[in-house]
Amino acid sequence: MPTYRLFATTPKAMETLLTEELKSLGINNIKATMAGVAFEGDLETAYRACLWSRTANRILLVLSSFEVKSQEDLYNGVQKINWFEHINPEDSFAVSFSAKNSPAINNTHFGALKVKDAVVDQMRAKFQQRPSINTEQPDIRINVYLQGETAQLSLDLSGESLHRRGYRDVNIKAPMKENLAAAMLLRCGWPKIAAQQGTLIDPMCGSGTLLLEAAMIAADYAPGLLRDYFGFIGWKQHDAGCWKKLRTEALQRKAAGLNKLPVIVGFDQNRHTVNAALNHIANAGLQQKIHVERRDIDDAKPAESWKPGLLICNPPYGERLGDEEETADLYKKFGATLRAHFVGWQAAMIISNPELGFRLGIRSQKPITLYNGALECRLLRFNIEESQFFTPKARNQEERISQAEEASAAGHEPQETGVAAPMFANRLQKNLKKMAKWAQQNHISCYRVYDADLPEYAAAIDIYQGEHTWVNIQEYEPPKSVDQHKADQRLAGLLAEVPKVLGVGRDNVFLKIRKKQRSTDQYEKHNDQGNFHIIEEGGVKLLVNFEDYLDTGLFLDHRPIRLQIQQQAKGKRVLNLFAYTGSATAHAAVGGAIATTTVDMSNTYINWAKNNMALNSSVGEHEFIQADCLEWLASSAELADRQLYDLIFLDPPTFSNSKRMDDVFDIQKDHVKLISNAAALLTPDGILYFSTNFRRFKMDAGALPDLIVEDISASTVPEDFIRNPKIHYCWRIKHDPQR
Repeated sequence: MPTYRLFATTPKAMETLLTEELKSLGINNIKATMAGVAFEGDLETAYRACLWSRTANRILLVLSSFEVKSQEDLYNGVQKINWFEHINPEDSFAVSFSAKNSPAINNTHFGALKVKDAVVDQMRAKFQQRPSINTEQPDIRINVYLQGETAQLSLDLSGESLHRRGYRDVNIKAPMKENLAAAMLLRCGWPKIAAQQGTLIDPMCGSGTLLLEAAMIAADYAPGLLRDYFGFIGWKQHDAGCWKKLRTEALQRKAAGLNKLPVIVGFDQNRHTVNAALNHIANAGLQQKIHVERRDIDDAKPAESWKPGLLICNPPYGERLGDEEETADLYKKFGATLRAHFVGWQAAMIISNPELGFRLGIRSQKPITLYNGALECRLLRFNIEESQFFTPKARNQEERISQAEEASAAGHEPQETGVAAPMFANRLQKNLKKMAKWAQQNHISCYRVYDADLPEYAAAIDIYQGEHTWVNIQEYEPPKSVDQHKADQRLAGLLAEVPKVLGVGRDNVFLKIRKKQRSTDQYEKHNDQGNFHIIEEGGVKLLVNFEDYLDTGLFLDHRPIRLQIQQQAKGKRVLNLFAYTGSATAHAAVGGAIATTTVDMSNTYINWAKNNMALNSSVGEHEFIQADCLEWLASSAELADRQLYDLIFLDPPTFSNSKRMDDVFDIQKDHVKLISNAAALLTPDGILYFSTNFRRFKMDAGALPDLIVEDISASTVPEDFIRNPKIHYCWRIKHDPQR
């Protein structure tokens, strides 16, 4: 058999695991790179990787690498391959194209079309017949990765991502992919624990992904055995005999492995997810091998006959359980269960907010970074032993804020930062002089005057002017490396200086502590004072609240886009999605919109939006809808007689797995579908404004070929946020009249 250049792709932070996995399959000449591993081997090697890899996404067989300085270079490079060696003219194919830092081609859709044309033109010239396109299950899938001026042309032997094992119901969207679950188990040493007949328990098993991956690892069950489609099945050079031999070997290993499977148990309090887990287990042929039952976390106890082993789970994070206090209580309860019933066990969990892990009251080993989609997470691992138990001191945000305010009110100067506090005051005074003049000239009453200009004073300070002047301070939570006492002193110093420099009373200064963002943190309720104040922006009256929520109800960085909507709204129908408090809707109404539709999932914010509208005189019809925006948008886009809008504002969260939503939402993964559905509600000449504050967001304009996508981020970041140009990204999107 000939030797090929091969490349296995994997999610970020899993490259080392994939390297170890390929070595265990007897593969040599391995080189790990970002999000993948390059290696060499014959077809049997490639097939074995497809069948046995638990952590890879795709296995690519490299056909060539060539230089691309122009569109013609890409076309010519693809044409140099004799495609008749790989596909018949009556067969089908698909193209996956991606580019990074390419001066020649940055539109992935255009690049894919060029590759397709090169293949089709060659086959048509030789046979007067061309292969068809099949994006679902083509005979071959061509992959092109263009980095800078170098293109790598490959056949995708996987066909579809290898994380799709074949046991999952396609209608059920899980909170994690199968290869992430496998990575967690491998990082926790599950193969060794299973070999010693240690028990595995997932006390929050959901649809059973961790249970199934654990069973497949323990039973020597090849993860690709259930799949009936791979990218090499329809390839002309496919070696069916070799593939049959590997599958036969894998079936024999599985049969032997199932006889020595340890106890694997899952609990979940939700009967729907328990039923889903049981269906998935049946699909994998593992009935009687994995036990699942409906049980609350309080009752997640091992039977006396179960040998201690590994307790592992993907506990709720984000908004699935509601507010932060309720989530923290779950972790406290979970920690109590671990300490009471699992001494002598190992435990692990993946979590997006490591602070919640502290609530368990058990010291963890060094966290391991993994990614759940685009969300950066930490895998926490624990030895459940009494020597590792501790009592976490309850010290919430309110306590810290109260202590800082008391210190500043008493006039206590920070000891270690006595020099820095005047430096902060000087910087704030300098900023105020500049920004106040700018705000007055532009008739702006609410603006940011300071944003962590000095690292020691990491806070954002906003001025709001209405019947009074208020100051809203958001301290960026200090990292663990900063001494807590020093951080408290600096916060007290900041609170002491702000009223003096800005000339406001202490009662009109409000402080909150902003932690690392989780999905919709800004919407979480922190208090219940109900004190609303009226401010004005561009002639529009709006309600703000400084005490009850992390944010005030008005995102100041969106001021330019709101004013733009107001200027463009006259005589238009306007749709505001993920509307929050409906400030953009109020701007549209004041601007003369003939009709507005405001959609948000929260009844609280829908009512807030209605109250904002009531403050302003407007004509036209104004509709407010409490609904899951994703579901509402998808169903509206499918209607034959759907309402069309001239102006749409779309500002979704970065990530959400709210208990009120059916699916997990990830802005990077889901934005193409989201924008497509929104564009389906856009009039032929309409404008869609799409915005996100996800700093690592990459717009896939190539996947939206019927739309003109224009990046207008620079023009929508206002002067008071210019020091932080990545505060948000914004695009103007229209229908392409040429399509």
